[in-house]
Amino acid sequence: MKSLALVHPLLPLNTVSPKFHNHINPNKPTSTTTFRVFFSSSSSSTSEPVRDEYKAGVFDELFLKVFRTKMAEEVGWDSDKAGYEGLIDVANRLVMKNKTNSDTKEAAVRILRSLFPPLLLDLYKLIVSPLAKGRVAAVMVARVTALTCQWLMGRCTVNSVDLGDGSSCNSGVFVEKCKYLEESKCVGICINTCKLPTQTFFKDYMGVPLLMEPNFSDYSCQFKFGVHPPLPEDDAILKEPCLEICPNATRRRELAINSDQCPKAS
Repeated sequence: MKSLALVHPLLPLNTVSPKFHNHINPNKPTSTTTFRVFFSSSSSSTSEPVRDEYKAGVFDELFLKVFRTKMAEEVGWDSDKAGYEGLIDVANRLVMKNKTNSDTKEAAVRILRSLFPPLLLDLYKLIVSPLAKGRVAAVMVARVTALTCQWLMGRCTVNSVDLGDGSSCNSGVFVEKCKYLEESKCVGICINTCKLPTQTFFKDYMGVPLLMEPNFSDYSCQFKFGVHPPLPEDDAILKEPCLEICPNATRRRELAINSDQCPKAS
């Protein structure tokens, strides 16, 4: 869940160095090998830059399994589908199971808490969070999030964000294209199983304020650790309409039902 405040795996990129071997056939005369090198202009108007895709690390499967298990225990049900697709099924069931969005958010917070030893959270909030007016804790969780949550959200990087006192700090995490949002296809699932519970988890159980700003146009997301979120009535993100790819939104448009706001987010 987008840091749903969560535990996520480190994404090492493996680099393979190919070995080249010269095999010489003694029955054939040796010959000179000619190499031809071709250059192409990088400024060609017909070519587009290729964005590196996230490559799964060795711990990704383990972290996915642990996170999905905790979510399934909360829901009381698990999907027959394997891997990430099954995780999205369980997330959908989490939303459907609860009568209100507040119930869903509270359930998601419980899932996040279950991923950490209770004493660890208490010590972090007590000892680390007060250091340097919260900056140390904010920077630390930003770096850990960027290192360990890419299996859930996709490629992300640490960046600088503006804090409430007018200064800036490297306590942001920018998610290029959130896999959780893209696969769930739902504003409500994003808000109630990721954004709101993750903000609550970090503030209440780790002592670190967090503002998450998902972009429902390009599926990017900006985490701002050390920044307090606005009140729900002032948060424009909570009033976003359904995604174009949402199957429920498509059906509502066909039935001419008002879809100014995602019903799962209200």
